[in-house]
Amino acid sequence: MNMRVFGITGWKNSGKTTLTEKLVAELVRRGWKVSTVKHAHHDFDIDKPGADSFRHRQAGATEVAIVSGNRWALMHELRGENEPSLTDILARLAPCDIVLVEGYKRESHRKIETRRLEAKDRTPLSAGDPNIIAVAADFAVADKRLPVFDLDDVKSIVDFIERTTSLVASDVT
Repeated sequence: MNMRVFGITGWKNSGKTTLTEKLVAELVRRGWKVSTVKHAHHDFDIDKPGADSFRHRQAGATEVAIVSGNRWALMHELRGENEPSLTDILARLAPCDIVLVEGYKRESHRKIETRRLEAKDRTPLSAGDPNIIAVAADFAVADKRLPVFDLDDVKSIVDFIERTTSLVASDVT
């Protein structure tokens, strides 16, 4: 089966994470198995100094898996390698109904652009990205070339994502 991928993109503080969180909750409520990929532009770490796994990485391990009865995580240190592409990351995910991708502005999957009045930048990204197929905003958007949703109208946005990605009830895993 082809992996369904739908993106949430926008400038810093445009509401991407909040919308992604609400979309995941609504898709799961509807019975879909959802995975997410979040792109971070800054140096991030999910590990704590002093933890055993942190010490393993500090010692030079390229990959460290942490496993418990509730969850597991795999950390991969690039150690000079190039950042993996979105395609590479998607290939590592377990099967699911849909993957929501937050960030990755320059990738070619279909996306919704988030816009907020408080955003760092309000220059429309859709003008330069044909893969942006809708807008979700907390203010009136004059340009109506694309479908425009209220940023808080999660049910309508999920309806749109289901139609766009051809998610249908018989597909629920």
